[in-house]
Amino acid sequence: MKRSTFLTAGLLSLAPATAFAHPHIFVEARLEVVAAPDGSIQELRNVWRFDEVFSSSVVMDFDKNTDLKLEPSELAEVGKTVRDSLADYDYYMNLTIDGKNITVQKPDIIHVDYKDGQLLMFFAVKPVEKMPLKGKLTFGVYDPTLYTSIDFPTDDELAMVGTNFQSCKHAVVRPDADEVISENKQSLTDAFFNDPTGTNMSKLFATRLEITC
Repeated sequence: MKRSTFLTAGLLSLAPATAFAHPHIFVEARLEVVAAPDGSIQELRNVWRFDEVFSSSVVMDFDKNTDLKLEPSELAEVGKTVRDSLADYDYYMNLTIDGKNITVQKPDIIHVDYKDGQLLMFFAVKPVEKMPLKGKLTFGVYDPTLYTSIDFPTDDELAMVGTNFQSCKHAVVRPDADEVISENKQSLTDAFFNDPTGTNMSKLFATRLEITC
């Protein structure tokens, strides 16, 4: 298997799967939404900690000298592979302002570390267009095929950084799956039959930070 194959298959969810497939990769995440001095969103800082099974597979795939560790150059190659591969998937970012979807720019670099048997990734992305702190803004991280489960262990892992948030209200929303299915049964059914291998309807189940200014 080529070094990029496992990350591409796993992180991009390109392995054979139907919509709402059982997760195969598990990530504990932290997201910091940073406000700029001009009263807009400056960037989104991400920390991803991967499960030990996936992490060990990455070590096997990228460990060139077979010492069961990842050297700085090998870690850098993992980061470059993910940076290039996830571009088309917007780095799993889910941003909206008053219901309008906002995409993100490619990060300058994805920093990678390997500690205590787990792979960690650190990177920041910026919105492609200005997001002023006005109206309702939402921020989340999700894999649209659910091949990768991205979880925020506590509400504190969805954080706001910057004094310009002081006049805004915020809440962490953790949707109830049964309620989502009940309220969107027809839409979910249509999405499945129209595109059973890739639908953005999974964002309805994703944990998100809602900010109202």
